[in-house]
Amino acid sequence: MKKMRWMRALQLFEQFRKVNITGDDLDRAEGKAANLNEKVGDFKLLIAMGRDSLAGRYKMNKWNLSVVVGTVVYVLSPLDAIPDVVPVLGWLDDVTIVGYAIGKLSVEMRKYKQHREQQQSATVVQ
Repeated sequence: MKKMRWMRALQLFEQFRKVNITGDDLDRAEGKAANLNEKVGDFKLLIAMGRDSLAGRYKMNKWNLSVVVGTVVYVLSPLDAIPDVVPVLGWLDDVTIVGYAIGKLSVEMRKYKQHREQQQSATVVQ
């Protein structure tokens, strides 16, 4: 049993290591957000934060960006711990990973919300 988990973990690591996330990937992840129950808003904020960071509109350290990218890749991955084809349970592991990312990035998410509010108010003034 431990060997199977180890093999699964190695498969996930290899998949995540080689990924270059694109705008299409972020769009697909946003489409899967409906399965995340009360975490939908926070996950969409993570996606927007990653999108703006990758586009150079928001500065975030590499560690936090890697957490965002890893979370998005995990949600999109067909190789996650419980495949999404298993109703409810397949989404439960995604909810857990998203919850972990939200917990780790709560300070960064607050900064990003402030950044967006400043950008919106600056746009209105112009």
